[in-house]
Amino acid sequence: MKEQRRSPGVVTRVQRFLKSEDPKTGIVRDILWVAGVVGGVALLLFLFSGTWPAVVAVESGSMIPNMNVGDLVFVAAADRYGPLTSWAEGQETGYAKFAAFPDLQGRQVYGDVIIYKPNGDTSVHPIIHRAVAWYDNATEAGYITKGDNNPTIDQDAYYQGIGAIQPVKKEWIVGKALFAIPLVGYLPLHIVEFAVVVIAILIVWEWYSRRREANAGGGKKMANAAPSGKKTGSSKNTAEKSGKKR
Repeated sequence: MKEQRRSPGVVTRVQRFLKSEDPKTGIVRDILWVAGVVGGVALLLFLFSGTWPAVVAVESGSMIPNMNVGDLVFVAAADRYGPLTSWAEGQETGYAKFAAFPDLQGRQVYGDVIIYKPNGDTSVHPIIHRAVAWYDNATEAGYITKGDNNPTIDQDAYYQGIGAIQPVKKEWIVGKALFAIPLVGYLPLHIVEFAVVVIAILIVWEWYSRRREANAGGGKKMANAAPSGKKTGSSKNTAEKSGKKR
């Protein structure tokens, strides 16, 4: 009986995949590497912040000048690194975040800036505004919120597709803003375009690497062929000298 050939194990297949010189495999390998790095960073951010998303990009000018469009804001759970503090509470203790400039009305701002889902709706982008005060009502208890650059509180405004904003319940809060990095937020705001550019760079780099290796291989073959020719010529000269002696 013929022996049945065993199919390669998982480890062998992985080793072949990692060592493969096939261009398509190389591209897949690069994409998986990028995905792994992004996934690792996302996990670390979640462990650090205790909420998700752990970073958000500022999309509008409602918090100017304390937050600007394109800022990448790092977020933490509302109860992490200290309790959530409203404007009213911060005014008593002097606590303030993102408070380098006064609001639109010229008032010194206090308290935390929160990221929340308006009316608990997950189909729209979260809003990043300052928690002004806790409104305690039997039917609509929650935080009153306001953008530093807005003329009125959110609960007096009307948002298209949502309607009137209700006081923000604790379960609607994604987290509170810790710090921001200017301009970096433009990347997630244009994540599709950024992903296309990254993939294109990987493809071009893979093509360039293969071509460079091919050129290097051709150069080695020519270098190896040159000494062989010299030896043949030397043998010919030796034969001619031997004939003359005779």
